[in-house]
Amino acid sequence: MMSRPHDYDDGSPAAARRETAPRPLGFVGWARWAWRGLSSMKVALVLLLLLAIAAIPGSLVPQRGADPNGVAQFRSDHPELFKVLDAFPIQAFDVYASVWFSAIYLLLFISLIACITPRTLHHLRALRADPPLTPSRLNRMVGFTELRLSNSAASAAVVQQKAREIIAHAKSLLKKQGYRVVVRERGRGVRCAGELSDAAEQSLGELSVAAERGYLRETGNLLFHAGLVGVLVFVAVGSGVKFNGQKALHEGETMVNALIDYDSANSGRYFDPQTLDPFRVRLDKFEVDYVRPDEGDRSSIGFAKDYRAKVTVVDRDGSSRQETIRVNHPLRVNNTHLYLTANGYAPRIVVRDAEGKIVFAENVLFIPQDQNLTSLGVVKVPHGLSYDGSATQLGLRGFFYPTKVDTSLGAFTSAYPDLENPLLTLDVFVGDLGINEGIPKSVYALDVAKMQQLAGRGVDQPALQLKIGQTAQLPQQMGTVTLEAAPRYAAFEIMRDPTAVGVLGSSVIAIGGLVVSLFVPRRRMWVKTVVCDDGTLAVQYAGLARGDDPTLESAVAQLVAKHRYCF
Repeated sequence: MMSRPHDYDDGSPAAARRETAPRPLGFVGWARWAWRGLSSMKVALVLLLLLAIAAIPGSLVPQRGADPNGVAQFRSDHPELFKVLDAFPIQAFDVYASVWFSAIYLLLFISLIACITPRTLHHLRALRADPPLTPSRLNRMVGFTELRLSNSAASAAVVQQKAREIIAHAKSLLKKQGYRVVVRERGRGVRCAGELSDAAEQSLGELSVAAERGYLRETGNLLFHAGLVGVLVFVAVGSGVKFNGQKALHEGETMVNALIDYDSANSGRYFDPQTLDPFRVRLDKFEVDYVRPDEGDRSSIGFAKDYRAKVTVVDRDGSSRQETIRVNHPLRVNNTHLYLTANGYAPRIVVRDAEGKIVFAENVLFIPQDQNLTSLGVVKVPHGLSYDGSATQLGLRGFFYPTKVDTSLGAFTSAYPDLENPLLTLDVFVGDLGINEGIPKSVYALDVAKMQQLAGRGVDQPALQLKIGQTAQLPQQMGTVTLEAAPRYAAFEIMRDPTAVGVLGSSVIAIGGLVVSLFVPRRRMWVKTVVCDDGTLAVQYAGLARGDDPTLESAVAQLVAKHRYCF
């Protein structure tokens, strides 16, 4: 005798009161539940939103990969807060490499793939399938229209032939409009006027053409998500192999595309310096077109109209060519791009000791402080000079004025960014520059904590003033300083990202897919002929939208207008 299950409900009060214990899900059940949730589009959208939110801290605090000096400065300014933000798992200074950001990124990647794969398979099956069956009652559909043809002298065979011609013409029209079409025939018709007996209904014939288009909408939707996955993949790979560096060149200076020749550089974890393209770039001339006083109103004088960095590029094979780099028009050398980012003046300053021996001779980059290129620069002379009979280090803090004018306060400023009346002023300091302590120092800042000021603002000795070609005596007969020239310099951002083309291509695919999914309607259309019991031929039209399609009714009306001319 076969026994019943322990939870069998026989309808008795005892069975109704009995509580059935739920079966535990187990590992497989929980895994299936997690996968179903992760593969839903809602979860993918939530993860995408979380990824955008998670990227916000990266813009609020400096990141080690992009601004290591900023991180060091933050640590110096806020030591206690730094410990909290830098601790695991917060990792606020390594947001994009943190565990939590990587987890969101990976989950989003898996979720998108889990969403796309089954939808793609279903879409491929739908593309191979025939359009759906013709509904028996088209009058319930959008844009339903019925036309009647009657000819009392026509035989049943003639009516059937006319019906086939009408359907064939409708099929041709719909195919020209991009529909996938199929013609179907049924032995039973539909009631087209009044109530018919079963015997009469059995004798009716029905021909129809079913058409469907708009599968491109789902294709675009899938392409959008596939493009988004591609962006995620290429960005992830690019973060590990890309390289970008910064280099400032004064006119006549040459840079070599080698890691040691950059002013600063950032690279991914898996970047190999050997993959840098071997080439050289020399800045021949930097030209700027300014709005001059005779070209516009006073408020626009000095505005830059165009920047041009004329360079000579020497390729790996030794061949050279002249190129011009402009803003938003980078130089492309193989897989490396050079972008023009900044410019200014690099006065050539020569310092000699008391015996006339050169102890410093370089082009010093001065950083612009305003639109008219009033610029600040620093000269550091670590050896070769003596003060009060002992060796000392010299620091010069200078302001360069391309077009010097006096202000009402007695100070200088620049009235125009081009070299019309150039002047260089230098404050003089002696002592310890702080460069022998093993701690990196900025070449654009002068630490005067352990130095004595000999000339400049705040002391009795005025600052040194030099025009191009002039020489001035240093205090205490230490030597001389000469301003030989004031060439321009240009700062470049050099980038190498082998995944940039992939990111661009994936973005184009995603945007194109999104546009298609938004503007391509998916709809179904039917044209049906029914031979009624009174000998008339009814031609019926209708459509059905798969989604929002406000133009469907007018599309049915246009089909009727074109098709009725074949009657």
